[in-house]
Amino acid sequence: MKKRLRRGAVVLVAVFAAAQLVRPARANPPTDATRTIDAQMPAGSGLAAVLDRSCRDCHSHRTVWPWYAQVAPLSLLMAKAVSKGRDAVNFAEWAGYQPAQQRLLLAMSCDDAMTGKMPGVYTRLRPETRLSPQDVETICAAARQAETTAAGGVR
Repeated sequence: MKKRLRRGAVVLVAVFAAAQLVRPARANPPTDATRTIDAQMPAGSGLAAVLDRSCRDCHSHRTVWPWYAQVAPLSLLMAKAVSKGRDAVNFAEWAGYQPAQQRLLLAMSCDDAMTGKMPGVYTRLRPETRLSPQDVETICAAARQAETTAAGGVR
């Protein structure tokens, strides 16, 4: 039994060590500040601060890659989460979305924040990304404002 445990431990260590050779892409493409949601939303809404603190790492090109993002399997999981997040909505490329798409993305962000889907389990690793009730209200107020503006024909 001891021999099997020792072999199992050696195999586990070898697999962990081999996994470190797999390096997922951790790129942060250049960002044009004029295309970000910060530049496109009204000043003083507070939305930019909430998104920067809680959403930036997965939904922009300004991801902060912590030390554990270099250790497999967390490196693989974080790289995949960032890729999925950027595909879903990229606040660094906000100007690239059509106005109707922007409204939909804000509404979906509100829904995800209200249900606790976002920022999700990431808050276990980065507690500062948790959304307070005020943060959720800020996101939802921006979504309502965008919808009201569109309904008034301003956009």
